[in-house]
Amino acid sequence: MNNLTDTIVARATPSGTGGVGIVRVSGQQTEAIARTLLGSLPEPRTATYRSFRNAAGERLDTGLALYFPAPASFTGESVLELHGHGGPVVISLLTEAIVDLGARHAEPGEFSKRAFINDKLDLVQAEAIADLIGSGTAQAARAALRSLSGAFSKSVDALAEQLVRLRMHVESAIDFPEEEIDFLSDSALLARIDECAAAFEILLAQAQQGRVLRDGFQVVIVGKPNAGKSSLLNLLSGQEAAIVTEVAGTTRDVLREQIDIDGLAVELVDTAGLRNDPDRIEAEGIRRAREALAQADAALWIQDATETEQEAPGPDLPDGLPVTIVHNKIDLSGDRPGQADGRVYLSAQTGEGIDALRRCIRDTAGYENQGEGAFTARRRHIKALQRAAGHFATGRAALEDARAGELLAEELRLAQRALGEIVGNVTADDLLGRIFSEFCVGK
Repeated sequence: MNNLTDTIVARATPSGTGGVGIVRVSGQQTEAIARTLLGSLPEPRTATYRSFRNAAGERLDTGLALYFPAPASFTGESVLELHGHGGPVVISLLTEAIVDLGARHAEPGEFSKRAFINDKLDLVQAEAIADLIGSGTAQAARAALRSLSGAFSKSVDALAEQLVRLRMHVESAIDFPEEEIDFLSDSALLARIDECAAAFEILLAQAQQGRVLRDGFQVVIVGKPNAGKSSLLNLLSGQEAAIVTEVAGTTRDVLREQIDIDGLAVELVDTAGLRNDPDRIEAEGIRRAREALAQADAALWIQDATETEQEAPGPDLPDGLPVTIVHNKIDLSGDRPGQADGRVYLSAQTGEGIDALRRCIRDTAGYENQGEGAFTARRRHIKALQRAAGHFATGRAALEDARAGELLAEELRLAQRALGEIVGNVTADDLLGRIFSEFCVGK
C-alpha cells in the first residue's frame, strides 16, 4: 500500500489519441511541481494558458493549467490539472516529467480514495463516480448522479438516525428501572419500532432497484434447435446480430447483445439449441449455453407454437432460475399475441407480441422506472442493509417474545453499525482496497 501522503499523478482522460488529454496531480508537492512545470503558480480556479516544461526547461506541450489549493479541491489536497494535447506520447512525457519532480503514479481510484479519506465524499458517493462512468443506460447514469449527489447516503443516514432515537428511548427506559416502564405498553416506543420497520422495507426495495439499474439484468435465450431463438435475439436487439437459417443447429457459440428496456440495461444471451444428439462442435456450444445459464438472472424458454407437443423446460435449467416460456411463430399457429397464463405468445418474424415480452423481462427483474427518484446501489449495500434489517428484526422479536429491552438495544447497535458500513463510517482497509481498485486510473 503506497503512502497516502505522497503526491500522485495520472492521466485523467481515456487512453489513446484525442484532441485533449488531461493530467491530474494531487498532494503536498503540487505547488512546487506547478512552479517548475509552469514557471509560476496559476491563479486558483482560473484556467490559464501556459507552456509545460520539464526540470531541464524543455517545453513538452502547451495548454490550460487549473490549480485548486487545498482544501477546496476534489481530493481535499492541492490539485493541479494540465489540459494539453491528447497524444499518448505527449501525455507520457508530461507524466514522467512530473514523476521526475517528486510525484508517483497513482493507483486505480486513488484520487477518489483520497477524497473519501479527506471527507469530501462518503463511500457511497465515491462508488457512484465509477457507476456514473460505467452507466449502461441514461436512466442508470441519472441514478448514479443522484447517488453521487448524496440521495442514497441521505436515506441511509436518515434510517440510522431513526435507530439512534429508538436506542435512546430503549436505553433510557433500561437505565431507569424504577419508572417500571412496560416496553410493550409504551405506545411511543412501539410506534418508533413500526416506523423503523417500514423504513427498512422501503430502503431495501429502493436499493434492490438501484442494484438492478447498476448491474443490469442478464437473460439467456434457450430452447430446442429451430425454435426461433436467434430470430428473437435479432428482433429484440434491432439488428441482425445472429445468423438465421432453416438448418437446425446454426448457432454454435454464445452471442451477447445489450438492449435498453425503460432504462434497464438487459444483456441478451443467445445459445445453441439444446438437444441430445449434437455433433462435436454443436456439443461445445451446448456446453457454453449451460455455463451461461449458470450465471444468468433469468431465462427465456423458446418453443415453436406450431408444434403439437410442446417440450417443457428441461434439466439444463438451474434450480431457482426464473424461466418464462415463450411461444414463437404465432404468425403460423394463429395464437393471439400477448401474455397469458404466465406465458408469452409472439412472432419473431412479424414482431407481434414483442412488447409483452419486454414487459415480462422488466417484471421478472422486479424493475420499475422510478424516474428522478432512483439511485444506484451495489451488492455490498444490499448485504449490509439486509444485515441491519436482520439485527433489527432479531431485537424486535426479543422485545415482543421476552420483553428483553437489553437485547433490543444491542441489536439496534449492531444494525446501526451495519448501516455505517454502507457510507463508510465503519470500514475495514481491505474493503477500501477492493472498492477503489475497481476504479480507472485518474479517478
